[in-house]
Amino acid sequence: MEPAPGPQEKYQLITRNLQEVLGEEKLMSILKERELKIYWGTATTGKPHVAYFVPMSKIADFLKAGCEVTILFADLHAYLDNMKAPWELLELRTRYYEHVIKAMLESIGVPLEKLRFVRGTDYQLSKEYTLDVYRLSSVVTQHDAKKAGAEVVKQVEHPLLSGLLYPGLQALDEEYLKVDAQFGGVDQRKIFTFAEKYLPSLGYAKRVHLMNPMVPGLTGSKMSSSEEDSKIDLLDRKEDVKKKLKKAFCEPGNVENNGVLSFIKHVLFPLKSEFVVLREEKWGGNKTYTAYEALEKDFAEQVVHPGDLKNSVEVALNKLLDPIREKFSCPELKKLSSAAYPTPSKAKPGEKSTKNSEPEDVVPSRLDIRVGKVISVEKHPDADSLYVEKIDVGEAEPRTVVSGLVHFVPKEQLQDRLVVLLCNLKPQKMRGVESQGMVLCASSVGEPRQVEPLDPPAGCCAGERVYVEGYEGGEPDEELKPKKKVFEKLQADFCISEDCVAQWKQRNFLTKLGTVSCKSLRGGSIS
Repeated sequence: MEPAPGPQEKYQLITRNLQEVLGEEKLMSILKERELKIYWGTATTGKPHVAYFVPMSKIADFLKAGCEVTILFADLHAYLDNMKAPWELLELRTRYYEHVIKAMLESIGVPLEKLRFVRGTDYQLSKEYTLDVYRLSSVVTQHDAKKAGAEVVKQVEHPLLSGLLYPGLQALDEEYLKVDAQFGGVDQRKIFTFAEKYLPSLGYAKRVHLMNPMVPGLTGSKMSSSEEDSKIDLLDRKEDVKKKLKKAFCEPGNVENNGVLSFIKHVLFPLKSEFVVLREEKWGGNKTYTAYEALEKDFAEQVVHPGDLKNSVEVALNKLLDPIREKFSCPELKKLSSAAYPTPSKAKPGEKSTKNSEPEDVVPSRLDIRVGKVISVEKHPDADSLYVEKIDVGEAEPRTVVSGLVHFVPKEQLQDRLVVLLCNLKPQKMRGVESQGMVLCASSVGEPRQVEPLDPPAGCCAGERVYVEGYEGGEPDEELKPKKKVFEKLQADFCISEDCVAQWKQRNFLTKLGTVSCKSLRGGSIS
């Protein structure tokens, strides 16, 4: 039997991989005297996704450190946050969360008997708690309440009073759950500092606050329940996991905002203390990493390819998801899942479907545009005006792309060049060769016609996303449907500015390193 960890070892377990700790001295002094009492709360809104394994992994650390851990299903908070959970669905969603969170914990080997599970409405509707809400509202300013919830409560043009109550209730939870510390994401920081400021005004102690970093989603931004392609659902089928990971943002050598690497760092490594990169013998065979830093270094130096990294995460992730899928395959939980998250109602016979009758938003974020690197260029065997290129866009294999550039760009000028590639057009055969994308080019307006491939900013990597200014956060369609003509409608407003910058409706095409441009075709079109 292993000896119980001492205060310093407990501190290391509790704080590893955290972004910030408020109250480090108090944390250490408690650990020297007794076990820490800590809680993690989750509002029962959208379906939990794989990013929830990040706090689950930390909860495992807390238990290893001997902490007394409470998990709060914050049902009332879910309703207060701009009614993200409608009142009639609140009970169903809370039950769904209870089942799925417990299934997640079991899948990573956390003993449920060591945890305390509480619903917010178990105590938040009591006379004492309600009186404290009123007491708190008499000392909190509207400015402080709004500021505290800015990163967590949904921001709308005409905010509801319920959103202003949200931070106060979360602060009071620390007292009513009788804990020493609260754990959450760094997006909760303003609520945590709000609690530290206002709880003492009611005569309650200031708590310790532990914050996880926000793990990037598969698109490189925050993983979100409301953005389908940014997250993998816990009940997604294996083929869906493969598809979403294949599209994940994971450009070669880039360790910033890399959701695939972050998942390895914050979930897979803490659980197993190692990670195996699976690859064919011709690429060096499997390699086991026992320190995350070594894996990150090899990825940064492009020793590990994004395709191999994604495939390896897919295998490890499915091992975590299999027991959850199995548990939710029973009729009772299938019924609960459907009831808690009903699909939009279908139209009755003779009525038009509301969903289908609503006009689609034709916005640039629907286009999957990426930086590509031309690996090879050959003349099309059956067409004198076409090139067949192999272009790396950060996926496991380069894409085959057919371009009509023979009369405009010499072959040697395309070889090893960075280009801008539209990646979600439906693949189509061009004189017998299937093209899996379109190289975007500037074209002159008059005759003779001139064509120049668009240039990403210097220093870009293959696979890096290109977006239109103001549309950074949207999710591209998986595949553009030809009949919808989304690209054609957007392309009508593509142009080259007088500064040779690619634009849509006078908004610049961008990567994180700057604007997309062409060499000389001012005032031209883009095709």
